[in-house]
Amino acid sequence: MAAASGLPRVGIVFRPQLPPERLRDFVASAEAAGLDDVWLWEDCFLEGGLTSAAAALAWSGSVRVGLGLMPVPLRNPALASMEIATLARLFPGRFVPAAGHGVQVWMDQVGARAASPMTLLREWVTAARALLHGETVTVSGQYVRLSQVALDWPPTVVPPFLVGARGPRTVALAGEIADGIVLDAGGISPDVVRRAVATAAARRAQEVVVYVLCAAGEHGRVGPGSVRGARRRGAHDPLARRRRGDHRRPPAHRDRPEPRSNHDAGRRGTDPAASRGRLLRAIPAMMTAPPTCRRARRRRATAR
Repeated sequence: MAAASGLPRVGIVFRPQLPPERLRDFVASAEAAGLDDVWLWEDCFLEGGLTSAAAALAWSGSVRVGLGLMPVPLRNPALASMEIATLARLFPGRFVPAAGHGVQVWMDQVGARAASPMTLLREWVTAARALLHGETVTVSGQYVRLSQVALDWPPTVVPPFLVGARGPRTVALAGEIADGIVLDAGGISPDVVRRAVATAAARRAQEVVVYVLCAAGEHGRVGPGSVRGARRRGAHDPLARRRRGDHRRPPAHRDRPEPRSNHDAGRRGTDPAASRGRLLRAIPAMMTAPPTCRRARRRRATAR
């Protein structure tokens, strides 16, 4: 979905490895920098996505907040729809929910893994989306069972309901039942995005959200080997380890200096609109170029 300017939206992810108390400054910095969106991840067992979204929306005035994504095995679709509708009424047009299978190792941990994740996702999203559109839902499916359920306070501005997808079957399902797709950062390129959109063969206009791996150092400059280093460090990332089923505790966290805030961007003479334009022009190259070229191009795209 395009921003008001007609350009693609540009946002940033508040990774759940960061403590919740840093969310307020993070959202304020994103808004001050002129970004369109802040996206949240609901990874087990870190931060609640809907509670974080409510706080981020309350602490900001214009930035859109996306939740990508809610694992459907963890929530009843009626309760999830009540929460989404409340946020959509309190902050019209500023909240975008997304749902998905969830990491199956984590779903096993909490006893919520479905025998057929595709069936669960189809039933769950179909029911939740109908409720958000003010319908009375009666369904008796394999996983979702509702009887004459309707929201008393459906949203006045219905948010697009997205589905997080990796494999072609889930991408195709997203095109059938949802209003958009959230594509994971792993192995993303412009061609991968085009193929995903073609696979979705959507019945309606679709929003496509793509997570792109970026890294920036002090003073807004990209550090040498930052993205490659981030990928190497991913092997030791406690979140990545737990996604693979390794639940050992990581080494004790060492305090690191706080990153620079974007609140003083104006005082440094940075034009957020110009910076945003440079970033937009650089993203396709960053997604496809070799690592050395990526570093050089990111330096040119970074706000001074």
